[in-house]
Amino acid sequence: MLKGKLIHPELIHQLALCGHGSKILIADGNYPLEEKSSGVKIFLGLGPGVPSVIEVLAAIHSVCEIEKAQVMVPEDDREPEIFGEFRRELPDLELEELVRYDFYAACMEEGVLKLAVSTGEQRTFANILLTVGCVE
Repeated sequence: MLKGKLIHPELIHQLALCGHGSKILIADGNYPLEEKSSGVKIFLGLGPGVPSVIEVLAAIHSVCEIEKAQVMVPEDDREPEIFGEFRRELPDLELEELVRYDFYAACMEEGVLKLAVSTGEQRTFANILLTVGCVE
């Protein structure tokens, strides 16, 4: 029996296949995962808000070293409320901001994006692209 924050077998398997520099997308329920991501896709959304992007981020962060985080920003320069939650989970990283189509392009890079996870998150712009780091 697995114990800890991450017990989803397919998610654990796909994370084990990632190496230094691999990218992982955690997307809100509004994100067009089929059209705007490459790599293996896992659909976790069970219902509105379940699971949240933050819950999935915390579970992945509990088993993966993360060296970089990129977020999708709105064109009106307002900061989505979830960015503060991203900073609390990843306090040593600066969030690199990408406008919508640059974010989509980063998520569609073949051979770089290894895993895309869709959540039940309902907040908009609650998408984060993680780069796997090395264990020090």
